[in-house]
Amino acid sequence: MIRFENVQKRYPGGREALAGVSFELGRGELAFLTGPSGAGKSTLLKLVALIERPTRGTVLVNGQNTTRLTRRRIPKYRQRIGVVFQDHKLLYDRSVFDNVAVPLVIAGMTPREIGKRVRAALDQVGLLDRESHRPITLSTGEQQRVGIARAVAGRPDVLIADEPTGNLDPELSLEIMRLFVRFHEVGVTLLIATHDLDLVAQLGQRRIQLVGGRLAGDSGA
Repeated sequence: MIRFENVQKRYPGGREALAGVSFELGRGELAFLTGPSGAGKSTLLKLVALIERPTRGTVLVNGQNTTRLTRRRIPKYRQRIGVVFQDHKLLYDRSVFDNVAVPLVIAGMTPREIGKRVRAALDQVGLLDRESHRPITLSTGEQQRVGIARAVAGRPDVLIADEPTGNLDPELSLEIMRLFVRFHEVGVTLLIATHDLDLVAQLGQRRIQLVGGRLAGDSGA
């Protein structure tokens, strides 16, 4: 489902964010991406989401060689990728329902289908009764769950998350991670960047470790 083959990412100015990274994540598999700040975790996720492209090497996602996708094909590609951010990136002047609906509206779905999918996603994260609320009225943990609902509403094949529990206390962090595990159990492929090694150990899933832009360990290899 996700395969990196000798991937390098060098930014203008010469900074090398990734060097010779190779790994494979199978369909329906869950892995945590760990490593210190600056290890290349966010860059790796950006390559999966096609926010960035590799300098060298090959990134394959869901059978597609992302290095060969033209710019006009990227929006369709991203419809199959759900992305969860650490800082939610919610629209505070819109309702919870409208926030979750954004990618579905962009995808051109009918209002009926949008309503069905948004409510199903909110139900999955336990926020169906908050659909008319503004995000500012929700707790930090609830806001993160809105972000997750938005990411899964399009029923993606792949879900990636960049430090999704970075701003949460340990109890809420475990709650959010268990939510990701439930998506994994129904067949979604997940790659989650986190610095919380204690949390990763509690969940007992595969761990892919980056240090200095290089693969330093892979419990699933």
